[in-house]
Amino acid sequence: MSNTPFSDGIQAGRLSSTDLFENFGDLHPRFDDHEALVAADRCYFCHDAPCMTACPTDIDIPLFIRQIATGTPEAAAQTIFDQNILGGMCARVCPTETLCEQVCVREAAEGNPVEIGRLQRYATDVLVDAGVHPFERASSTGKAVAVVGAGPAGLAAAHRLAMHGHNVTVYDARAKAGGLNEFGIAAYKSVESFAEREVEWLLKIGGITVETGKKLGDELSMSGLKADFDAVFLAIGLGGVNALGLDGENKTGVDDAVDFIADLRQAKDLSKVEIGRDVVVIGGGMTAVDAAVQAKLLGALNVSLVYRRGKDRMNASAFEQDLAASKGVRIITNASPKALIGNGSVCEIEFEYTDNDLKPTGQTVRLTADQVFKAIGQTLEGKDLPELEWGKIKVDEAGRTSVEGIWAGGDCATGGDDLTVTAVAEGRDAADDIHAALSA
Repeated sequence: MSNTPFSDGIQAGRLSSTDLFENFGDLHPRFDDHEALVAADRCYFCHDAPCMTACPTDIDIPLFIRQIATGTPEAAAQTIFDQNILGGMCARVCPTETLCEQVCVREAAEGNPVEIGRLQRYATDVLVDAGVHPFERASSTGKAVAVVGAGPAGLAAAHRLAMHGHNVTVYDARAKAGGLNEFGIAAYKSVESFAEREVEWLLKIGGITVETGKKLGDELSMSGLKADFDAVFLAIGLGGVNALGLDGENKTGVDDAVDFIADLRQAKDLSKVEIGRDVVVIGGGMTAVDAAVQAKLLGALNVSLVYRRGKDRMNASAFEQDLAASKGVRIITNASPKALIGNGSVCEIEFEYTDNDLKPTGQTVRLTADQVFKAIGQTLEGKDLPELEWGKIKVDEAGRTSVEGIWAGGDCATGGDDLTVTAVAEGRDAADDIHAALSA
């Protein structure tokens, strides 16, 4: 007898391959040519466009939309990539509803913004799918730069440095480049191995060598990098996962949400990915939502996302919260985990309700759970790092750290919010500052 979504325990194959294929289809399918023209025609092409100000990478949004409207998506892609070399992935995962589209004039007037994200995807896909790389390297400077971390910040920095003519070596602890884009994004947001294809496309600039399986503190040392390279850019992300601090956290069925998402993204056959019947996700950010939604899509019967503060304090956007609810995820707020219950394997988890100041109310609730995912934030890992501030590498506006010759950006640094598009901007800007320093 085949498994069903209602059988007990953590197991694979809760849904048929057909159902899984449908569940994990593209969240926002690419526009066809006609759809793109219609969507572009809604833009007012504002002179002082608020959408540009809201974009962390400063893309000239009215220009690229006008280029789409005039039937030149290749030119639109060039406009996007000039500022954001990972514009294809950002078009898929950026919270545009809280950035460019939120301030769109049509959003203010009609509650219906121009679909900037999908238009950006349409344009960038034209070049990436064609394998066309619109940038050339400058003449070699003879300078060598190490980039540690092959995620959005590291890749953006590497590409800009290569454009300036520097020789770049990118190191990453994992077996594959891509970082968050490859391992940390929900599968339905990046289908058909797009993250991997985007990395391959980016590397067409030349001058970039990628070495995987090399982690800072193990195979790499700060002293060695400083000795071997003219400059170093750290983009190591946040590798550690915060613990709940509860007894029994090592019980079977208590797992890290980031590992679950990474394993799912790398799975060749979704029908072999195991999931529980009753799943509880603890956290209120994008990782928590991605884990909860995908648990439901894999066939879990009951999925609850529990956050210790109110919905208005969740890091996940209102769109992501609504997406979770639409997939059948129950969102419980103002509740903190108190106890993991079960002999060897988790079977229940107890929460205590809190007020808006996180003070316990004395009221508790138990949720049945054969699988619990922790998504309560990540921490920086590494040895001999530059000066830290608030648990991250302290940087100035240009990405410079407390150590001369070392820059940092992305989630590991104090620069900005933890968004892919922000990481790209930080990597790009640090690369320009590195180039200026090496050219002085």
